[in-house]
Amino acid sequence: KVKAQLEEKEGKSFDVFTAVEFKTQLVAGTNYFIKVHVGNDEFMHLRVFKSLPHENEQLSLHSYQGSKTKHDELAYF
Repeated sequence: KVKAQLEEKEGKSFDVFTAVEFKTQLVAGTNYFIKVHVGNDEFMHLRVFKSLPHENEQLSLHSYQGSKTKHDELAYF
């Protein structure tokens, strides 16, 4: 659900977009930290926010980090 948001921010399309790991953080909603394979040996770390159910909002890409590798630790950012 956040692929289009990332593509818009990066100004490019990703042929490959596969989540390979994730962590969560409970706040006034949930932050998801997701390691995504975007092709070749390239990975990105995404921070996605999911609001509380009663707010009825879409997932939103809060921030992201590029130039990651498969072995980079997925951590809070």
